[in-house]
Amino acid sequence: MVEFFTNTNLGIVLLILGQSLLVLIPLLLALAFLMYADRKVWAAVQMRRGPNIVGPFGLLQSFADFLKYIVKEIVVPAGADKFVFFLAPMITFVVAVISWAVIPFNDGWVLADINIAIFYILAISSLGVYGIIMGGWASNSKYPFLGSLRSAAQMISYEVSIGLIIIGVIISTGSMNLTDIVNAQRGNAGLFNWYLIAHFPMLFLFFISALAETNRPPFDLPEAESELVAGYQVEYSSTPFLLFMIGELMAVVLMCALVTLLFLGGWLSPIPGLPDGILWMVGKMMLVFFAFAMVKAITPRYRYDQLMRIGWKVFLPLSLGWVVLVSFLAKYEVLGGFWARWTIGG
Repeated sequence: MVEFFTNTNLGIVLLILGQSLLVLIPLLLALAFLMYADRKVWAAVQMRRGPNIVGPFGLLQSFADFLKYIVKEIVVPAGADKFVFFLAPMITFVVAVISWAVIPFNDGWVLADINIAIFYILAISSLGVYGIIMGGWASNSKYPFLGSLRSAAQMISYEVSIGLIIIGVIISTGSMNLTDIVNAQRGNAGLFNWYLIAHFPMLFLFFISALAETNRPPFDLPEAESELVAGYQVEYSSTPFLLFMIGELMAVVLMCALVTLLFLGGWLSPIPGLPDGILWMVGKMMLVFFAFAMVKAITPRYRYDQLMRIGWKVFLPLSLGWVVLVSFLAKYEVLGGFWARWTIGG
């Protein structure tokens, strides 16, 4: 049986398919409950009950919404390019899914443990903007088109700062492999060995840039209801709208995973002596997602010119300056190589 899955083409295909489903199915189920948690946090801040009818404590509300989108009629605007109109949400969904191929949930628990995992994620996530642009253009309406243009400028702007912040982590680690980045944060001091300490200022810049990259409040300008009536997805309904929504939420969870892997030690235990494992990884991702939900609930929306100003005039110089600073700290092994973890493996 083992030889069938390792030495035959059919066996290899079935093995890869099984591994992919093992990641995708729990991820999609988690998205349903994370959407529920997001709505509950928002309701708690506003002193409302939130979802509480469907299922015990409203836990099945997300599944009811899913069924509602599935059975609704798909409405296509007159004059829309139908092929591009339906292709756009598929691109958004597929790009969000395949990014998870290189995300490790535990030591060795990863679909593709490649040495250029960071480069892969940056390359794949940058393709997500195409689905939004195509959806806005194919809708044949000015409001979706304006929303898609906003989204393109916004995502490109904050991808620059995200890339530079990650470069600082790569310099400290000497590797673009996510497993190596987590293992570089291993040490006898527990959480004090994490890049949370070594790259502390960049954690906040990365978190805020992730909000803008995923169009989350207070940077949800491409979907601004007060100006664009939900922006690039306003003409979508039923399943195509659901694909947009799932792709966007999956991108948010991906950013939670990246924050966990890059700065919070991944699956490593924060307390020396306690065993490492996937539970730490999941718990840290939930903590970061809670921060995403709280920002959505308590922060007013920025103007678009403010958003662009922060990205290009604040985050870009700060992240570029940090790369230069970390390069010197790593080169001269300041504090015993605190910023030069590649010397540990060398």
